[in-house]
Amino acid sequence: MFSEKARAVNPSPTILIDSKAKEMKAQGIDIIGFGAGEPDFETPRHIKEAGIKAINDGDTRYTPAAGTLELKEAICHKLASDNNLNYEPGQIVVSNGAKHSLNNALNALLNCGDEVIIPSPYWVSYPELVKLHGGAPVFIETSAKTFFKIDNTDLKKAYSNKSKALILNSPSNPTGQIYTKYELKDIAQFCYDHNLIIIADDIYEKLIYGNNSHTSIAEIDKTIQDITILVNGVSKSYAMTGWRIGYTASTAKIASVMANIQGHTTSNPNTIAQKAAVAALLGPQNCVEEMLSAFNERKKYMHNRVTEINGLNALEPMGAFYLFINLRDIIGKSYQGTPIENGDVFSTLLLEHFQVAVVPGSGFGADEYIRLSFATSQENIVEGLNRLESFVALIN
Repeated sequence: MFSEKARAVNPSPTILIDSKAKEMKAQGIDIIGFGAGEPDFETPRHIKEAGIKAINDGDTRYTPAAGTLELKEAICHKLASDNNLNYEPGQIVVSNGAKHSLNNALNALLNCGDEVIIPSPYWVSYPELVKLHGGAPVFIETSAKTFFKIDNTDLKKAYSNKSKALILNSPSNPTGQIYTKYELKDIAQFCYDHNLIIIADDIYEKLIYGNNSHTSIAEIDKTIQDITILVNGVSKSYAMTGWRIGYTASTAKIASVMANIQGHTTSNPNTIAQKAAVAALLGPQNCVEEMLSAFNERKKYMHNRVTEINGLNALEPMGAFYLFINLRDIIGKSYQGTPIENGDVFSTLLLEHFQVAVVPGSGFGADEYIRLSFATSQENIVEGLNRLESFVALIN
């Protein structure tokens, strides 16, 4: 009855755990949720006011399928000022969130059997989107020893004559690690030499901690910019997840194909949200700094607490708002007679017995891990980690 592509797609573990936690909350159970992939802050006032003004001004009709010229120009301004990248509006496609932008890119690129190289751990939707468009995900396994990053040696092993693209996410969801400019240069050179398109997911670029910095791989030079589809949006940086505005920047030829696809699928992204996104990109940026400061304090507290719990290990994240926790020292032990075989079992037991929702690492390609988001209040973090510590203490 269903297509082979549809049957091959796995459900999102982040959505599954979130749904179960919400169901338990609806039953009156006190749940601490660490699964959220969105800021817990309100959309800044000046952005909301821009959306309200758009409604009051009657800006509620269709726009061009790939977005308004006003927003495309704002994105070009942002890319020039933040990333030293020069694009024209015709190279920008505005979509219904960064996930939609990724979907457009893969739809435009892939033929049946084309391979897409994906470093693992990866964001849960990468391989599923590849499969939806007839492609085959090829994973490069990484570890904490290499800060979950790949290099040219890894790419050589993964590359074949079917390789079409590389998906690179920095800062990373779920690991929070960041590629340096030096590391990106080598990766970029390999992709250029082997005719690989780079899909650069930069959605967390403004959420960077300490002395770390973000470099988009498209910044390496003009030749690399021309083989890169840069993906970004306003969801994470401006607490605008529900507004659903993402975008790509690419060559005009690729942008034209993606815009054509979007015109026959969703048509234009939300008109009111586009007005709000202009205000986000061109308006005051202190709201981003305030949010980043709060995330940084939570990050430090969560990392310190977790690494003090016997059996748990985690690299300190450089960006994004996740802590990726290694359960290797716990796997094989038991809780009340139930063997903990992987992160899925650990997460289920933690939710059922201590009412803490975390995301198992299986959806990210890492069975021995769990992911915690610190995009929640400090009060929730303290209570949730207290419960986590109590749970781990009973594992033997």
